[in-house]
Amino acid sequence: MTKIRAAITGVHAWVPDYILTNEELAKMVDTSDEWIMTRTGIKTRHILKGEGMGTSDMGAEAVKGLLEKTNTHPDEVDLIICATVTPDMQFPATANIIADKTGIKNAFHFDINAACSGQIYALTTAAMYIESGKYKKVIMVGADKMSSIVDYTDRTTCVIFGDAGSAIMIEPTNEDVGFIDSIHQADGFGRVHLHQKAGGSVKPASHATIDAREHYIYQEGQAVFKFAVSKMADVSVEMMKKHNIEPEDLAWLVPHQANMRIIEATARRMGIDKEQVMINIQRYGNTTSATIPLCLWEWEDQLKKGDNIILAAFGGGFTWGSIYLKWAYDGKNHL
Repeated sequence: MTKIRAAITGVHAWVPDYILTNEELAKMVDTSDEWIMTRTGIKTRHILKGEGMGTSDMGAEAVKGLLEKTNTHPDEVDLIICATVTPDMQFPATANIIADKTGIKNAFHFDINAACSGQIYALTTAAMYIESGKYKKVIMVGADKMSSIVDYTDRTTCVIFGDAGSAIMIEPTNEDVGFIDSIHQADGFGRVHLHQKAGGSVKPASHATIDAREHYIYQEGQAVFKFAVSKMADVSVEMMKKHNIEPEDLAWLVPHQANMRIIEATARRMGIDKEQVMINIQRYGNTTSATIPLCLWEWEDQLKKGDNIILAAFGGGFTWGSIYLKWAYDGKNHL
């Protein structure tokens, strides 16, 4: 019996209109374009504005675009998995809300929270549902309104993050394309270095937690940077060795867009050229669960059927991992 493989058959993304520049940030906190560019490589980031607008709105726009692009009726979708750390609310799941906003009625849906690794955790989970033979059309949504948990008086974090929504269609194939392998790892000690202190069951929201500004991102930059550089590179190199992939055999590395120095260090360890790396951090910043799909969306017209691609991410938890896949279609013919 021919093995069923899961393949990406479409990708779409949506970003808000408002662009927050380094120059504007310099008016808000003690920073400068040079300071930000030197440490992160970020020039601009998109921010979702508007009363009552949340993560589900960006995710829904991405899903609508994906359905149109892939000529898929909402009733055909079997499952939605949403990777996010900024859900619209504690419950219901943001995936539930996105399904309602896009008219998807025959699917079940749930959220995954693995911080910046959520996008690859969710992709692997989606692929497993397809490979089981149970489902035919699964949508992975990666969306985050990071501006909702960013402290714009903290220059070490407010310069990094942006808002975006993305959606990827995963379907079965019997061809020699699609998801080949994944490696996922985590180490809970990292939770002390990167987290949101209040708002959960340990520290419910109160006047005290709000006054102490504990509902924003807390990050110990050096500890996170050091671990991210080693682990994202380690797992990418491990995937190459496991499948005997030489640098010249790899069409693209699609790394989580956390920091330009982390991306460059990962590429060096893998022995690949910068031209083989998708990088758009300078325009969008770190959009957490949306960074990898954003890259695939922007580079879609350059992707060719059979391209060897490695996706790699690192996030809070700590969580990290990589996916090896062969691209399933010629992007130029899919737009």
